[in-house]
Amino acid sequence: MLNSRLAIPIVKAKGAYLYAQDGTAYLDAISSWWVNLHGHAHPYIATKIAAQAEDLEHVMFAGFTHLPAIELGEKLTSLAGMDKIFYSDNGSTAIETALKMALQYWYNRGEKRIKFLSLKEGYHGETFGAMSASGKNHFNQPFWDHLFPVESIDPPFMGREEQFLNALQNILNTGQIAAFIFEPLILGPGGMKIYSKQALDSAIKLCKEKDVITIADEVMTGFGRTGPLFACDALEQKPDILCLSKGITGGFLPLGATLCKQEIYNAFLSPSLSKAFLHGHSYTANPLACATALASLELLLNETSQEQRKMIESCHRKFCQKFQSHPALVRCELLGTILILEYKSSGAPGYFSSVKDRLYEYFLDQKLLIRPFGNIVHIIPPYCITPEELEQIYNHLTITIENHR
Repeated sequence: MLNSRLAIPIVKAKGAYLYAQDGTAYLDAISSWWVNLHGHAHPYIATKIAAQAEDLEHVMFAGFTHLPAIELGEKLTSLAGMDKIFYSDNGSTAIETALKMALQYWYNRGEKRIKFLSLKEGYHGETFGAMSASGKNHFNQPFWDHLFPVESIDPPFMGREEQFLNALQNILNTGQIAAFIFEPLILGPGGMKIYSKQALDSAIKLCKEKDVITIADEVMTGFGRTGPLFACDALEQKPDILCLSKGITGGFLPLGATLCKQEIYNAFLSPSLSKAFLHGHSYTANPLACATALASLELLLNETSQEQRKMIESCHRKFCQKFQSHPALVRCELLGTILILEYKSSGAPGYFSSVKDRLYEYFLDQKLLIRPFGNIVHIIPPYCITPEELEQIYNHLTITIENHR
């Protein structure tokens, strides 16, 4: 089992490597669960954190504000094509914020819309609203009795776009849906499954026609992972609400952000406190986290980072071309800097596949941090990784493919 080993004590990290107490260096091929963008302990970000800590470590974000939160909000809303921002602590809280925004939007308008629509096999976080939006799955089974019901439809995988849009149209016609929440272009922990961009565009358009709020969960896909800065940048239609976390601070500090359009914000403007968005977190807009995110964003937007992301995508593509038809694999594909391999499984496929344990143990023995989702392996490296380090990863992937039975 993945947890059969004792936890490895990590004492230091630099670039794409984690260093254990015994001196072993582990190549971090998944950016420590997708949070690290530019490499561990990046000196520029560390310097910005230290400078901010000398001025202001925290202040409650109610009746007070500060420059790092203002600057970050202005930059993120501008880059994402949004108008307003609400800060929280992590991906799940960014999703909870969006769900509550959507429900109260209709409540404030005096309309009873209380149902959410999501994609089957989607994943939106660990808190109860986020788990509910994900639908009942193997991640949240102990809590099924406590989740609120959601409508869900099969994602628009290749060849199933028409069925998806028909199902969507039928559900929207009921007039009961408050919001449609989705991970744009690729399902994350649900299996790293890529789906139709064109169908998602059509879905957002249908939602707009039916006055249904659209919520894009870019906790995983944000900040260049799929190629463009945000996965939604590849779409013609834009969501009403956008949720961000993971890479927002480059892997240094927890931070979540929920961005929305002006129309959503306007529904909360009222002389009555009852229509205010009475939601918050102790560390909302923490100055250290906001300063960190600004530094990470500065690095992300420079030419070096953009070239690195192109290099990673190009290397992934070359690897895929070799193995996309290999008999040991169900699929080998990529989306931007995300590489996905699904190994054939004689037992039940999915998160609890026994293939997971064997692969994880092999990679760890080879000093690689790669954490499979069952029989599915994904590579989402920090952008500082070199072609030689990618080749090291590919070489060990090749060994597991060739020896897979």
